[in-house]
Amino acid sequence: MAALQQISGELRYEMTRKLAEGGMGVVYEAVQLGAGNFRKVVAVKLIREEYSAIEEFQNNFIGEARLVADLIHTNIVQTYHLGKIGGQYYMVMEFVRGVNLEQFIEQHRRQRVPVPVDLAVFITSRVARGLAHAHTKCDREGRHLNIVHRDIGPKNVLIAQEGDVKLTDFGIAKALDLMYNEEGKVIAGKDEYLSPAQANYGITDARADLFPLGIVLTELLLGRNIFRSADRAQSRRNILNLPIPKFATLRPDIDAKLEAIIQRALERDRDKRFQSALEMLTELEMYIYGHGYGPTNEKLAVYLKNLFGIRDPVIPSPGTRPPT
Repeated sequence: MAALQQISGELRYEMTRKLAEGGMGVVYEAVQLGAGNFRKVVAVKLIREEYSAIEEFQNNFIGEARLVADLIHTNIVQTYHLGKIGGQYYMVMEFVRGVNLEQFIEQHRRQRVPVPVDLAVFITSRVARGLAHAHTKCDREGRHLNIVHRDIGPKNVLIAQEGDVKLTDFGIAKALDLMYNEEGKVIAGKDEYLSPAQANYGITDARADLFPLGIVLTELLLGRNIFRSADRAQSRRNILNLPIPKFATLRPDIDAKLEAIIQRALERDRDKRFQSALEMLTELEMYIYGHGYGPTNEKLAVYLKNLFGIRDPVIPSPGTRPPT
């Protein structure tokens, strides 16, 4: 028999419910159907039809799909397929049944309990693992892609019911020639989660993702973002000028080692910040595992189940986020 050279066929998806909706796109939970009654739950992300004809949005959507397709890592939401129906592009992605970090933090606020320190550090370390993979990724020709996510924040971190922590939404990432980029002219990202370089219309590198990751860690520990203001411009000014507090004075069980990690992550001078996600990951893991046993996915899964008060942890999923 001749070697099989190509397989072609029809990919079919049944949309089951809307997960999220933004200004420029929508994300659905869907079922991928195949031969022999094959069924797989996925997330389908679409650009709104009115934006599909705009070349900038179209190219960024294609660029995001191409970029994430090669970012195969347990701490990054996977992309399976990019398709087009009529004039509308869609992206098929891993469906994550769980909650995003914003929902996780909000549930603690409702119950008036803090996130345990070890779990806060563990969750942050898993995001750092995903970033370390993305930041060091090369293309098939061996060129370094110089990926910068530029949108690190609680809504873009998912916790699966199994305890996996996953980074999602590379929609405004910077990556070599894959994504449309007006850096220096416009601000990309959410005001209260910007790096100082972003807030100041500067040029970013991978270290720009570590400052907002530090913000995420402090939000997990304090239940609030210290830089957030009702006024967006004030949030940006806070990123640039707000005095960084001693966090142990805001939460007494933050010890000196963790304080040092936070302070370094929030260094406004990027040359004094962690110089790579791997370096930050190493410090976070030394903190939680330096004395032996520490948090695991399984521990986080049980904690999540108890936090949301469910016998069988099937938590309504926010899925992946739509383009905004």
